[in-house]
Amino acid sequence: MEARALWLLVVVLVLGSSNRAAAYEGLSTNLCEVPAKDRVDCGYPEISSEQCTNRGCCFDSSIHGVPWCFKPLQDTECRF
Repeated sequence: MEARALWLLVVVLVLGSSNRAAAYEGLSTNLCEVPAKDRVDCGYPEISSEQCTNRGCCFDSSIHGVPWCFKPLQDTECRF
């Protein structure tokens, strides 16, 4: 019975963690269309695209010399 309970716990943990990761993957493409000069860094050196999107950020490594992991437009706008 203990092995069955342990297996159930593992399944619940795996499903729970995958749901948290998926919460940020659905960023609308237009929210990530931030001009290179306006990108606000949201990551750290050598962050992967998966790690970046799990933080709720956008990832685009096609432009060198600017942040690849950056905040979406909604987070870079001024709010008064």
